[in-house]
Amino acid sequence: DAVPKADMASMEHPIFSLATRPDRRILRYEHGEAMIEITPSVKGLATIHDKDVLIFCISQLMAAVNAGRPTSPTLHLKAHDLLVATNRGTSGDGYRRLREAFERLSGTRIVTNIETGGIESTRGFGLIDSWEILRKARGGRMILVTVTLSDWIYRSVLSKSVLTLHRDYFRLRKPLERRVYEIARKHCGRQAEWRIGLELLLKKSGSTSPRRVFRKMIREIGRAHV
Repeated sequence: DAVPKADMASMEHPIFSLATRPDRRILRYEHGEAMIEITPSVKGLATIHDKDVLIFCISQLMAAVNAGRPTSPTLHLKAHDLLVATNRGTSGDGYRRLREAFERLSGTRIVTNIETGGIESTRGFGLIDSWEILRKARGGRMILVTVTLSDWIYRSVLSKSVLTLHRDYFRLRKPLERRVYEIARKHCGRQAEWRIGLELLLKKSGSTSPRRVFRKMIREIGRAHV
């Protein structure tokens, strides 16, 4: 029941792929003083849907911080709870996709100087350091998941550099819809209005679509959510 929360750094800057097929590009993004280089594993880049795992972990940690309970970058989670909270199916396919998400999250390597928790450190890391799945013997479903977050993500939680997401975020199926919501949520805050040019939105979204196609997709998203 923890309130969904995401770290501000990945909401502002394009760290996750919007592709729906394995994305094996090496990405480089620069904006102002911020620099990010993202290198995939053979499994491909971590996707915006894989980010659900991080959002769930961050949400659980923030709930513990706010309640005054001890925290650690290593979390022990029930796989079923994670799937239900992020609006994923709990069939065998849902568990398989969850494992694939862990593989991409741990395999994707990031080099960045973006600060978290007031500390700027240019370093390379994975979004999660390690993961483990425990399942019932003889091909049973996974019952317990252990995830160790990177120091970069964990510092965001301890410094409360996170923002609350609407629970319907997990109902957004199109990758660009999720990304646009993240950017708007990060920059709007409590303002009634926030403006951004199409070129900058294209850059910050991480979309690879040509400008004219991107404009069309943004219009369609706007019409769908009026």
